[in-house]
Amino acid sequence: MGLAVAFIMGAAVTTLVQSLVNNLIMPVVAYFIPGGGWQTATFTVGTIVISWGAFLAALINFIIIAFVVFLIVKMVMREEKVTKK
Repeated sequence: MGLAVAFIMGAAVTTLVQSLVNNLIMPVVAYFIPGGGWQTATFTVGTIVISWGAFLAALINFIIIAFVVFLIVKMVMREEKVTKK
């Protein structure tokens, strides 16, 4: 039962974090990118096109989700430690 609740909460947190990144953080990043098209931003080296804008969005999502999960696990472990004493 606990695993099911964790899965549902994880999906909800992922959606929340993606909204945070797309609607609050990336508009600030877009301010510093000419044209504001941060998700379609590319870097061209000869014939190679590197889409770094999409990667940047995915990286920020991952970092925020990992941080939130870390804080939740830290809080749960602290509560378990207190209840064992």
